[in-house]
Amino acid sequence: MGINLPGLIAQVINFSLLILALYFVLYKPVLKMLDQRSQKIKESLEQADRLKTDTAKAEEGIKAQIEQARQEGRGIVAQAHQVSDRIRDEAKGQAKTEADAIIVRARAEIAAERDAAVEELRRQFADLTIAAASKVVNAALDKNQHKRLIDEALAQSGSIGKN
Repeated sequence: MGINLPGLIAQVINFSLLILALYFVLYKPVLKMLDQRSQKIKESLEQADRLKTDTAKAEEGIKAQIEQARQEGRGIVAQAHQVSDRIRDEAKGQAKTEADAIIVRARAEIAAERDAAVEELRRQFADLTIAAASKVVNAALDKNQHKRLIDEALAQSGSIGKN
């Protein structure tokens, strides 16, 4: 078994050339392709993280907007209740005022009718008294004198009744 030095050197040179050729032809392009692929994966992961963060922020924003809308809805409902209470109170006050005015008018009308009835009664009483007095006395007093006498009598009886 002998070592053939020129053959060994040729094989070492051929092997070295093969390694260099493989390094430049295959190894560097494969490494470059793997680096590019690794970079794309890294960018995709970063983009996915950004999208995830943006989605989370958007969800929080939507939740905040929904909560704000709920608060505004509650405020609107509370305001509507206040307005309805105020309108109801105003209607009650107006109804009470109108009822009081109707009562005052009714009392005034009743008093006026009562006064008119008392006056009518006095007139009829005076006429009856004159007729009765003229029949009883058979005197020739005129109607004006009889009314004056009756009014005086009524005035005296009215002042007696008030005391």
